[in-house]
Amino acid sequence: MNALAATNRNFKLAARLLSLDSKLEKSLLIPFREIKVECTIPKDDGTLASFVGFRVQHDNARGPMKGGIRYHPEVDPDEVNALAQLMTWKTAVANIPYGGAKGGIGCDPGELSISELERLTRVFTQKIHDLVGVHTDVPAPDMGTGPQTMAWILDEYSKFHGYSPAIVTGKPIDLGGSLGRDAATGRGVLYATEALLNEYGKSISGQRFVIQGFGNVGSWAARLINENGGKIVAISDVTGAIKNDNGIDIPSLLKYAKEHKGVKGFDGGNPIDPQSILVEDCDILIPAALGGVINKENANEIKAKFIIEAANHPADPEADEILARKGVVILPDIYANSGGVTVSYFEWVQNIQGFMWEEEKVNNELKTYMTKGFKDVKEMCKTHNCDLRMGAFTLGVNRVARATVLRGWEA
Repeated sequence: MNALAATNRNFKLAARLLSLDSKLEKSLLIPFREIKVECTIPKDDGTLASFVGFRVQHDNARGPMKGGIRYHPEVDPDEVNALAQLMTWKTAVANIPYGGAKGGIGCDPGELSISELERLTRVFTQKIHDLVGVHTDVPAPDMGTGPQTMAWILDEYSKFHGYSPAIVTGKPIDLGGSLGRDAATGRGVLYATEALLNEYGKSISGQRFVIQGFGNVGSWAARLINENGGKIVAISDVTGAIKNDNGIDIPSLLKYAKEHKGVKGFDGGNPIDPQSILVEDCDILIPAALGGVINKENANEIKAKFIIEAANHPADPEADEILARKGVVILPDIYANSGGVTVSYFEWVQNIQGFMWEEEKVNNELKTYMTKGFKDVKEMCKTHNCDLRMGAFTLGVNRVARATVLRGWEA
C-alpha cells in the first residue's frame, strides 16, 4: 500500500470515528491548489536543461500552509499529495497554526553543481513567488535540500517582496534560522518517547533501543537518548548496520560516521545484516529512515514492545494489525516526528517578531508542545476507544474540520 492509499485510509477511519458529514469529509481531502511549473536553466557547459517543479497546497483552514521542498529524481505526484495531506494533520496534532503543503523539483541533486542548483532554486522561486508567502505557504527543507537552498529561496523571494525572512524555515542561523532547529525532530522523538514511557511508569534510562537510520533524525535521537541513559544496542544506515549488546558508544560512533560517511566498519560493535535491524531484540524500536519498512513480511518477527515512528509512514496498515495483536505499542509518525515542524513554527514566529530566542527557550517550548500533544492524543484515544494512531488522526482531522466549519467553508 503506497503512502497516499495509507494516508487516505487513516483519514477515512478517523472521519468515521468522528461521524463527519460526507460532504465535509470529501472537501477535506481535496487539495486547495496543485502547482506545476517548468524550470529551465543554463547548465555550466552552456546547454539548457528543463526540470519540473511542483507544489501541492493541501489545506489552509487553520493558517498558512507548511511543508518541505525535496529535490529527488523520482518525485511522485501521489506521494507528494500524501505528504501534503499528512502535514495538514500533523500541524493540527501539534496544535500549531498551519495547514499542509509539500513540493519539490524532479532532479538528481548529486548530478548538479552548486551553481546549477542555485540557478534551479532561483528559477523555481520566480515561478511560484506569488503563490507562496509568509501568511500563505511557508516552505522548508526536505530530501536533497537544506539551509543553503532556503537561503537562495529567501533571497530570490525578497527581490520581489522586500526582505522576508519568514518566507521559509530551516534557514542558516545567520539569515534568521532558529537555534535548536537542526536537532528539533530528533529532540521531539526524545520528548515523545519520554511522554509515552511515562504512561507505563518507565523512563528512557535503562531501556534498550534499536535505531534504523543514522541521518539527521536518527543521529540526534541516538545522541539525546544516550545522554538520557538509554542503551542503544543496534544502529543501521545506508552503508551497513552494527550491534553491541552492551550498548554502542554513541559519541565515538557520531565522530566515526562523520569521518567515514556512515556506520559501516565502526569497531565498537559487530557488523550485522542491515535487513535484520528491525527484528533485533530490544525494548524500543525507532525507524528513522524510509517509509514502508515494517510490513506483513517482518512484523511477526519484531521483538520490541514499543515502536516510535521517527520516519514518515514506516509501518504498513497490515503490519499495524499484526503488531496490535502482539500488543506492541506504536507511537505514530504524525505525532512522534512533529518536533521539526514545531521548531519551524518557532523560527517563523521569531522572524515575524524580529526577536530571536535562546536555544534553551526553543527546547523548553518544544518539550511543552510535545508533552501537551501526547496528552491531547491520549484524550482522543479514551473518547473514541482507539489506538494511538487513530487517536492522533482523529485529533488532527477534528481540529481541521472544526476550523473549516467555523470559517463557513463546508459544502
